[in-house]
Amino acid sequence: MSESYSASYAAAGVDITAGYKAVELMKAHVARTMTGGAAGGIGGFGGLFELDTAGMKRPCLVSGTDGVGTKIRIAQLMNKHDTIGIDCVAMCVNDIICCGARPLFFLDYIAIGRNEPEKVASIVSGVAEGCVQAGCALTGGETAEHPGLMAPEDYDLAGFAVGVVDRERIIDKSRVRPGDVVLSLGSSGLHSNGFSLVRKVLDVERADLDEWSEELGGALGGDLLQPTRIYVKPVLAAIEAADIHGISHITGGGFYENIPRCLPEGLTAKIEKNALWIDPIFRMIQRLGDIPERDMFNTFNMGTGMVLVTAKEDADKAIAALNSKGQGAKVIGEIVPGDERVVLC
Repeated sequence: MSESYSASYAAAGVDITAGYKAVELMKAHVARTMTGGAAGGIGGFGGLFELDTAGMKRPCLVSGTDGVGTKIRIAQLMNKHDTIGIDCVAMCVNDIICCGARPLFFLDYIAIGRNEPEKVASIVSGVAEGCVQAGCALTGGETAEHPGLMAPEDYDLAGFAVGVVDRERIIDKSRVRPGDVVLSLGSSGLHSNGFSLVRKVLDVERADLDEWSEELGGALGGDLLQPTRIYVKPVLAAIEAADIHGISHITGGGFYENIPRCLPEGLTAKIEKNALWIDPIFRMIQRLGDIPERDMFNTFNMGTGMVLVTAKEDADKAIAALNSKGQGAKVIGEIVPGDERVVLC
């Protein structure tokens, strides 16, 4: 028995030795994420990272934080916890890449009703995979056992990322002009937004998530749990290859809320609906929920996980760079004068 074992604390519902076991189980996953700047292992009071600013005139740190939301309920229903961490990383790093920042490190926070070391390690394995895909280090985290506050099988997952960009290379909306084109970067499905509506429309508590769906070409649960695509490496490649004027991560609020975040006042993104990739899962949700089209585009990514705005003459170079990193991309619209911000036509 560990010297730090507390029978009184265990009787109250917190097994601190389970936490130690979870840390041991996750170490191999964390080791996969170690980058050149990672300056220490997990287990200390703070995550260390040595910042390399070589070649930067005015390095600027950029941070982003988010959680996975009620998509976690799908993971619980399917008893599959090794991908939800990818979503957590994605929701943070996809935000900070919008200003051109390269993610450096990530920290996670898991609140759980009962610490089951194997489950926690499985969750962290997904976080580590997300960090590998984003090229950043998992420098630390926290697992907190919450008996009485959460049911034993419940958990929540959140985290934050820190990146760096040279101040003179920050991408903001100031350079977007009429005549620029809008590029769609294809999503991997629902990503991590709108799941309260998804769960209601699809009645996931009673649905057979493993049942084959002809409409989807696979099991419903597989579509729902498909992890959020991480766009960091493709977008960094596009930034190096082309003149990128604006970037928007299409998350909660869909097209109508997120695309305007990379547009100056007085400009409108005119989007051609026929040019979009719209996965079958979106059609299913719209049909079963009898959801108006505008609500769909105001809630979900509708097959476009990220939007890039670039000079028209650079569109082909941007698409080629994205494709070289395995990311599908195409022109879906243009920037025109106007006050409507986003118009679907």
